[in-house]
Amino acid sequence: MRIKRREWGLTPLRRAWVLLPLLAALCCNAYGGAQQYEPLSDSVRTALRNAAAPDRTPPEPRFATALEKANWLSAMSERLPMRHKPDYRSRVEFLKTVHYEATRAGLDPQLILGLITVESGFRRHAISSAGARGYMQVMPFWAKLIGNGDTSGLFEMRTNIRMGCVILRHYLDIEKGDLFLALGRYNGSRGKREYPDAVTAAWKNRWAWQPPAAATSPAPAR
Repeated sequence: MRIKRREWGLTPLRRAWVLLPLLAALCCNAYGGAQQYEPLSDSVRTALRNAAAPDRTPPEPRFATALEKANWLSAMSERLPMRHKPDYRSRVEFLKTVHYEATRAGLDPQLILGLITVESGFRRHAISSAGARGYMQVMPFWAKLIGNGDTSGLFEMRTNIRMGCVILRHYLDIEKGDLFLALGRYNGSRGKREYPDAVTAAWKNRWAWQPPAAATSPAPAR
């Protein structure tokens, strides 16, 4: 039933105070990927485990040129929410990790930024009502399937982003490249439009980026 304004019986100021706790709760909850547990063959489990294995190599992304790299990091840094990444150094570290792990998994880094926007709002310690954790809202069972079993590691930035990218790549392979269905699997809502549409909108509207023409200089990236 639609509530008409006069039925509230509150002044605009008092209505704001009534709604404030609800708005705060909505802002603090993670959207929450609720990937469903599916038995994996030994070969698939091994492949995923190898792909998600820890990597001590610094996550240094590769670009066509050093200028393109600088432009990307600068543009993406300006779009990150300052409340969760207040200093430039932490933003650059985060963005380098996203770009490295996304491209390593054959994914568009801006797609991953869109997914993180919807899943956790860039909150490292976000936990959804389904129990999904971290930036990419990875379900704890994945730590046992393809990790070392330590679910606390899902709050570690690189571990979470690497596992999230590996899982999305796995779902894309299962769905033969259909991003709509793969995103639905990632969220545990396969076939429904709400989540894939939200991620795609964030990807295309907030994170879309093309290198400036000047960035096509032949200078090698460092």
